[in-house]
Amino acid sequence: MRAVARAGVAREASAAASASSDAALLASIARGDGEALARLAERYHGRFFRVAWRMLGNEHDAEDSVQMALLKIHLHAGEFHAHWQGSTWLYRILTNVCIDTWRKRRHEHLAADPDAQAPAAPLAERLDVQAALAKLPAETRAVVLLRYLEDLSYEDVARVRGVSVNTVKTQLRRGRQALRRHLGGTLS
Repeated sequence: MRAVARAGVAREASAAASASSDAALLASIARGDGEALARLAERYHGRFFRVAWRMLGNEHDAEDSVQMALLKIHLHAGEFHAHWQGSTWLYRILTNVCIDTWRKRRHEHLAADPDAQAPAAPLAERLDVQAALAKLPAETRAVVLLRYLEDLSYEDVARVRGVSVNTVKTQLRRGRQALRRHLGGTLS
């Protein structure tokens, strides 16, 4: 029991150190420190890519979105406030970029063929979680991924997306219901 408690305390201490470290890196980036941006990019690139790939469904768009998010972080680091949690601010930028990319891609697809309808998906595709996630609305997908893939708390997800905790819970419920439908009821 004590080992579990110590592990929890160590995890909280590590998260607090990372949060203050993120804030310090963002302050350095705001002052023009390129090495700080490189350290931040190294720290978050894998996590950012995983979220972007799950949101957008393809490697190219995911990598482009991560790069665009890092550019926006570089350009807007001076707007970060020290009382905010660094990771929350960073994920908000990333998810906004991904949503913009998804909307642009959807708009381009509809403009190319407004009468196009998706063919019926074969069973293998219906059981594909990535395909099921791609069918969720962009905001819902972002909330689901931040909560279940990145393991953020309801409160952190709410701060990242700029919505209330109740909105997060509602989007998660709707997201789970939609995923259950898309996966043929196999999600419990």
